[in-house]
Amino acid sequence: MKITIETVNYIAKLAKLNFTEQEGEKMAKEFESILSHFDSIDKFDLSDVSLDIYSENLKSVLRKDEMTVFEDKKKLFQNVKSMRDTSIQVPKIIE
Repeated sequence: MKITIETVNYIAKLAKLNFTEQEGEKMAKEFESILSHFDSIDKFDLSDVSLDIYSENLKSVLRKDEMTVFEDKKKLFQNVKSMRDTSIQVPKIIE
């Protein structure tokens, strides 16, 4: 799959990133390299592979959900730019 600089710029815009012309070209080559690996994986014939053999003795491991009280609120919110009462105020990012 051919990745163009326009595709890289579109993805960068969605991710709110800015690339120089040289960085965009480098990213296009790297994306193309990554996608070529996926193309090679797609060529494997996996029709005779049974995925059920790997899930026989698997269990979900979950930690116990325990509530804890954080006493030092000033330290907890030290990196917050703006607060409204007890809530963190974040900028609107919907386009």
